[in-house]
Amino acid sequence: MTVQITRLSESFAYQAKRQALLDAEQELAVHREKVAALRRDLPADTVIGDYQLEDARTGQQVGLSDLVDDRPLLVYHLMYGRAQTSPCPMCSMWIDGLNAASLHVARKADLIVVAAADPDDIAAHAAARGWDRIPLYSSRKSAFKFDLGSEGENGEQHPQISIIVRRGGDLVHLYSSRPELSDSMRERGLDLLSPVWHLLDLTPDGRGDWYPELAYDE
Repeated sequence: MTVQITRLSESFAYQAKRQALLDAEQELAVHREKVAALRRDLPADTVIGDYQLEDARTGQQVGLSDLVDDRPLLVYHLMYGRAQTSPCPMCSMWIDGLNAASLHVARKADLIVVAAADPDDIAAHAAARGWDRIPLYSSRKSAFKFDLGSEGENGEQHPQISIIVRRGGDLVHLYSSRPELSDSMRERGLDLLSPVWHLLDLTPDGRGDWYPELAYDE
């Protein structure tokens, strides 16, 4: 009746529901490819400025143009700085994974983290988390996060991923997304950035109302 993954003795009821689930998983995969194609088809015509950032580890001033060559630049906007006086636990969980994944991402693209906090504070948080691969920058002296939408009028911070490319001599913003897709979908927009949510979704209780913390009691 169904494509059986294991060699276990499964009931007909289980096999029927597993087949329905497999059909849904296949439909989801096809739709995900359609969404990815729509993302790739966005016009590359939103030119942005050469924002000044600070390397959080060295304090060196760096222009955004220095970080973008002929490869896409993926920017994760860490919720930390200005109105956000402590690092966001969910952002930190995502960056835990991004730090490890950056070794592989570097084969095709560049990946950095930008926060509005002071460079020393960003570096200290990164050291505590073990972020040893991913480049870290502070935007405290520029409107980078504000213009790209990850910072509000009063300094409130938002989690976000942005893609920036170079087209000729121009820096171009291709795409940004946040967890909030709508009022009813507040924390699903960046799910694909972290395996944690997907692993929890495999369990009988799902993710429920679980939320990451900066530290857990052992």
